[in-house]
Amino acid sequence: MSAAYRADHRGKLFNFFWPFTRYLVTMLAVTFGAMYLLLFNRFRVIGRSNVPNRPNTLLLSNHQSMLDSFAIGIGAYYPQGWWKPYLLPWNPAASENFYRTPILAWIGDQLKCIPVRPGRRDLKALHRSMEALREATMILFPEGTRSRDGEVKRGRPGAGLMILGTKATVVPVAIDGMRDVMPIGTPIPRPFKRITVSYGEPFDYSAYLGRPRSKETAQELVDEIMEAIRRQLDEIRTGADQDDVRQRIASDVTEKPGTGEGT
Repeated sequence: MSAAYRADHRGKLFNFFWPFTRYLVTMLAVTFGAMYLLLFNRFRVIGRSNVPNRPNTLLLSNHQSMLDSFAIGIGAYYPQGWWKPYLLPWNPAASENFYRTPILAWIGDQLKCIPVRPGRRDLKALHRSMEALREATMILFPEGTRSRDGEVKRGRPGAGLMILGTKATVVPVAIDGMRDVMPIGTPIPRPFKRITVSYGEPFDYSAYLGRPRSKETAQELVDEIMEAIRRQLDEIRTGADQDDVRQRIASDVTEKPGTGEGT
């Protein structure tokens, strides 16, 4: 259940109990989250079989809301996280959002968040994240912040440095619909929305391993992965548009006999 990563901003007693408390809190939160997604929204998962059930797996995704990690983690690892705790993903998280009060900081730690200081150029957080990833799985948003228009933005090189440093299995993830569930500035999620999470095939970055582990190499790698995520997002939206057309056609066919028109 325990990973090598320790919360060095906490004491020894906290770290002793932490593997158990974070497991219980995370799984309870994820279970309620799964119920919300499945019962009160149209939650669709594509490509779950592309996600390996092993440590050192990095799920790289676009970012639309503060609840993205829940949807991505649930789609990939629920319910097997109950009996395979090492699959519960770590989440590098902005300290200004998740650690601004002692209560939020405690909750963030229990949900396996790794605090990242404002500005995101946090080498200490990068090394902590690499340490955690080697022993477990992780969800990471290379854009660094939520997209205000829902489109995929350019990723930051830190994600590439993490990949090159850990040689993790990288799964591109595209998520759509979460902006409607929890827009920026909205404190309560909205029900009855369509949410889709698409997991692509593990990304082959072997061509980058023989190159210098530099910021430039990392940026090129991230740019290529973000392009794959962008294509997945386009496929989600194209499929959703086609579903809407089919629903309108079916509705027209159903309503036509009641129009009073003869044949």
